[in-house]
Amino acid sequence: MTRELDKTFDPASIEAKWYDHWEKGNLFRPERPDAEPFTIVNPPPNVTGSLHIGHALDNTLQDIVIRYERMRGKDALWVVGTDHAGIATQMVVERQMEERQDKRTNYSREEFVDKVWEWKEESGGTITRQLRRLGCSMDWSREQFTMDEHFTRAVLKVFVDLFNEGLIYRDKRLVNWDPKLRTAISDLEVETQNVAGGFWHFKYPLADGVKLDNGQDYIEVATTRPETMLADMAVAVHPTDDRYKSVVGKEVVLPITGRRVKIVPDEHADPELGSGAVKITPGHDFNDFEVGKRAGIAASDMLNMLDADANVCQTSDGLVPEEYLGLHRFKRDGTDGARELVVQRLKEQGLLIPHIAKTKKGEEVEHDAEPRTIATPFGDRGGVVIEPWLTDQWYVNAEELAKAPIEAVKNGDIEIVPKTWEKTFFNWMENIQPWCVSRQLWWGHRIPAWYDADGQVFVAETEEEAYALARHSRAGGNPEPQSSDPAALDPRLRGDDEIKLERDPDVLDTWFSSALWPFATLGWPEETELLKKHYPNDLLVSGFDILFFWDARMMMQGMKMTGQVPWPRLYLHGLVRAADGSKMSKSKGNVVDPLILIDQYGADALRFFMAAMESQGRDIKMDEKRVEGYRNFATKLWNATRFCASNGIGGSSTIAAPAAKLAVNQWIIGEVQQTVETLDKAMADLRFDAAANTIYHFTWDRFCDWYLELIKPVLQGEEDSEAAAETREVAGWALDQILVMLHPFMPFVTEELWNAQGERQYELILAKWPEPKGSVSKQATDAIDWVIALTTATRGARNELGISPGEKLPAYCPAPSDLAKRVVERSAAAIERLARLTPVEFAEAPAGAAMQVVAGEDVFIIPLEGVIDIAAEKARLEKALAASEKEAKSLEGRLGNPNFVERAKPEAVEKAREDHAHHTAEIERLKAALARLG
Repeated sequence: MTRELDKTFDPASIEAKWYDHWEKGNLFRPERPDAEPFTIVNPPPNVTGSLHIGHALDNTLQDIVIRYERMRGKDALWVVGTDHAGIATQMVVERQMEERQDKRTNYSREEFVDKVWEWKEESGGTITRQLRRLGCSMDWSREQFTMDEHFTRAVLKVFVDLFNEGLIYRDKRLVNWDPKLRTAISDLEVETQNVAGGFWHFKYPLADGVKLDNGQDYIEVATTRPETMLADMAVAVHPTDDRYKSVVGKEVVLPITGRRVKIVPDEHADPELGSGAVKITPGHDFNDFEVGKRAGIAASDMLNMLDADANVCQTSDGLVPEEYLGLHRFKRDGTDGARELVVQRLKEQGLLIPHIAKTKKGEEVEHDAEPRTIATPFGDRGGVVIEPWLTDQWYVNAEELAKAPIEAVKNGDIEIVPKTWEKTFFNWMENIQPWCVSRQLWWGHRIPAWYDADGQVFVAETEEEAYALARHSRAGGNPEPQSSDPAALDPRLRGDDEIKLERDPDVLDTWFSSALWPFATLGWPEETELLKKHYPNDLLVSGFDILFFWDARMMMQGMKMTGQVPWPRLYLHGLVRAADGSKMSKSKGNVVDPLILIDQYGADALRFFMAAMESQGRDIKMDEKRVEGYRNFATKLWNATRFCASNGIGGSSTIAAPAAKLAVNQWIIGEVQQTVETLDKAMADLRFDAAANTIYHFTWDRFCDWYLELIKPVLQGEEDSEAAAETREVAGWALDQILVMLHPFMPFVTEELWNAQGERQYELILAKWPEPKGSVSKQATDAIDWVIALTTATRGARNELGISPGEKLPAYCPAPSDLAKRVVERSAAAIERLARLTPVEFAEAPAGAAMQVVAGEDVFIIPLEGVIDIAAEKARLEKALAASEKEAKSLEGRLGNPNFVERAKPEAVEKAREDHAHHTAEIERLKAALARLG
C-alpha cells in the first residue's frame, strides 16, 4: 500500500527524521560477519572545526563510496573521528580564558589540560553534528579521538619504536616559529601574504685593507630584513662571479657588531641579482641555514639573535650592543624595533646606500630603501610573521621512511588517482626533509622522553620504564631498553638511588598521531579482529592539499609499523573555488557556507552538485544555480513517484527484472541494465561526475520524460488488462532501481520515496544493488529508441522555427526503413501524441517549403506552407546568424591575441572562451534551421 506524498518536496521535513532513524537503528554498519570487508577512514577534522565547503566535498565523495559498497553487500566500515588539533584547540580554550580575564599560566599543566577536556566534552562536537546533516553514514558507534587512551598508547609506541631504531632524534635546526603562540608550526600552518616592504642596500667593509679589483673597500649587500645582520655569519658570492674571486676566503667586518665573517663561494648567490653578494644569517633563514652548513658552520655554532617572543637577545659571541637587547624585531605599538635602529645606525655610519627614485617631474629623490612587495610567511592561527628560528626539536628521519612508499607507488601497490599526481608525489618524497614533530604546547601527546641532570635522554612509553633505563645506564649499561618490564632488570639496578628525571615539556605535532589513523583506529598495536579484517583499508579519499602532510605520512607510518600499505588506492580531489575560479577566503568575502546551502536546497542537492562537478582532481567552481537545479531534480523524482502512486504503481518485490512483453517495458528494462553497467564502471574508475550524470540522465530523460509519457495510454486503458498490470509491475521495479542507484548520491529523498511506495522488508540504505538480468528484445528497444529520436528531432525543429509545440503536422517519408514501417504501423497513436505528427505517409512530399527531421536512417519531410511565414522566418534567422558570426569573429580575434590571453584576468579569458563557444554553437544551429527552410 503506497503512502500519499505531500504535493511539495520539502527536504528539511525528511532529513533529520531519516538520519536519526538510520543512526539509532545501527544501519550504517549492519552486522555482516562473513561479508567481504570494505573500509575507508575519514580524514579526522579538527575537534574545534565546523563544516566548510571542502569538508562537504570530501565527505560527500566518501559517503557515495561507502553507501555504494554497503548496498553491494560488503561489511562497509567508515571510520569516523576527530583530531585533537593541538594549536587550534589550545587557542580556543585560551581565548575563552582571556574573555574571563584568566590565562593558562594561572594553572598547572595538568589543570589546564583538564580544562581542555572539559571544553571538548561540552563544545567539541560541532562538526560531527554537521557531518550528520550532510548525510554521512559513518560508524558513530566507534567514533575515535586522537587523544583517546588506546590511540595515545599507539602514538607512544610508535615514537619509542622509531627512536630505538634511530629514526627519531633530537637536533638543532631551523623551524617555522610563531612568536605569538611560542611554538614551532608546520608548513601547512604557514600562509604566505604579499606585504609592502623595502629592499635595503648596505656596505660591509672588507677587513685588513683588502680591496676588490675595482678598488672598492667594501662589499655591497642587500636585504629585506636588515635586523638580521646582528647574527650574520658570512657573505656568499657565486663561485663563477669574477668580481669577487680575489676576495673569496677573505673577511668583512660587520657594522654594529664588529664581527669578522668570511666571504664564501656558494651557488645560492645569484650574480644577476643586485650586487651578486648575499649576507648569510644561518640562524634566521632557511636558505642561509643550508649555505651555512655547506660553508662548514655547525648548527650548534649558528648564532641566534631572537628569543621566543622575537625580541633581540644576546648572541653566543656577545657582540650585539646593549641598546638592541630586548627590542622587538619590528616596530610595535608605535615604538621602533631592531629593524629601525639597525637602519638608523648604518645611515649614521655612512654605510647605508640610499635608493634613488625619480618623481613624475623627473626629479631625483633619495630613500633609505627600495619599495618592494615581499612574499611574507604568516602563522595561520597566530596571525604574526613567522620567524625562522634555530631551536632544539625532535625530528623523524622522513627520508628513510619515505623509501617504502616511493617503491609502493612505483610498483603499483598504491595507485594514486588521478595518476597525474604521481610526479608531484615522487618529487616531494625523493627530496623530503627531516620532519619536525615537536610542538611547544600543553595540549597534545606529551613526548615520551625524560632527561637526567646531565641532559641524557631516556625514551620510554612510561615514566617507570624511563627510570629503569636511567638506572640501567647509571650502572654502566646501555641506555637502550633491554626489556619493557622494569622488574626484569637486574635487581641491583632497581631503587630510587637519587636519580631525578624531568619529562620533555613538548607535545607531538598532530600530524604525527593522525598518520596512524588507518590502523590505530582499528585497535593497533593489539591484534584485534577488527584490525585483521579491515586493515589495510580499501581506499583513501583526500584533498590534494594534504597529500604530503597526511596521506604520505600515513604511507610512511603504516608501512613501517605494519609492513603493509595503508590502502591500495588514494583518490585526490580538487578544491572548491568561488564562482570566478578564485580561492575562497574570508578576507575576500567569497566563502560559501554549506550549511546555508543545505538549509536552502537540501543536503541531497548539495551532495549531487559535489559529485556531478568532481572530475578527477580538477577544482570545482561553486555554482549555486547548479545546486538549485539539483534540488529541482529531486523535485522531478518526487513528482514522478507521486504520478506512479496515483496510477497504482508501488514498490517492487523483485531484484531481477519482471517478465515483459510490451516494447516500452522491455525498453526501460534494457535502459536500466545499461545504466547499471555504466554506473558500476564509473564507480570502479572513481569517476564521480560520470556516475552522477549517468543516473541523472537516466532518471530525468529516460524514465521521467520518456517512459512515463510512453506508458500513460497503457495505464489509462482498462485497469485490469494484462498490459496495464505488466506495466505497473515494470514501472514499480524501474523506479525502485532508480531509488537504489541514486541513493548513494541523494540518500534522504530516495529513502523517503522508497518507504512511501509500500511496505518494505528493509530500509533503502540496506537494499541490494541492482542486478536486472532481464531478457530484452533488441527489436523492441530499437522501436522505442526510434520513436524517441523522431520526437526529439521534431520538437527541436519546431523550436528552431517557432512552430507551436501542439500543432499537428503531416509528415512524409519517401524511403522508409523496415523499422520505420513497423513502428508507424504499430505506434501511430504514440507518434501523434508525442511528436504531433499526423498523418505519417510513406510517400513523396508535395512541392514547397519544408523542414527535414531525421530518426535513425529515416528522413521525414514536413511541409511548412501555411504553417509559418517562410520569408519572415528566413529573415529572422539570417539576421541572428549574421549577429552571431560577427560576435564569434570578434571573440576569435581577441582569443588569438597573446596579449589578451596572457595579461587579462583569468575570469575574463574564460568568459570570452565561453561566449565564443556559445556563438559557434548558435551559428551551427541557425544554419541548420535555414537549411530546413530550403
